[in-house]
Amino acid sequence: MSLRFAVLGLLEDGPASGYALTARFEKSLQRFAWTARQSHIYPELARLAEDGLIEVAEEGARGRRTYAITASGRDALRGWLLSPPKPRAVRDEQILRLCLISALEPAEARAVVQSQLAEADELAVELRAMADLADTDRRHPRGRLRFGRLAIELGVRQAEAQREWAAWALDQLERA
Repeated sequence: MSLRFAVLGLLEDGPASGYALTARFEKSLQRFAWTARQSHIYPELARLAEDGLIEVAEEGARGRRTYAITASGRDALRGWLLSPPKPRAVRDEQILRLCLISALEPAEARAVVQSQLAEADELAVELRAMADLADTDRRHPRGRLRFGRLAIELGVRQAEAQREWAAWALDQLERA
């Protein structure tokens, strides 16, 4: 169900073709929030159009369609955003590995945690660059609070927390 709202949210940020939506999805949501392939997005576009939540704004060569969100689509997106989230199943392989890390030798466990530290550093750099770009790009009607800017900041802070945890965990492993 959330794919529906992810697509509506991407279209709320501006009309787009299925191809452009797939690119937006990969750039802004896929790594951090939700995974969907082009084979998922196109059928969802058809369902959204059938439900009157989006419309074809333009048809181009070779059947290329540009979609735009409708007023009903904005209402549905707004209603979903304001509703409490449903309980979610947690499936995080990274956390599962950390729960089971005591099965490793101390040097191996340190290597795993050090990779977490390096990953957190890389992610923080990547997200800060995205945040800087969002902060300087004033072309969007909502300015710097454009689509995803608040989520980017959450990601930066989570990466910083992951880094702090990794440093703490390395210290704990050294003491053990």
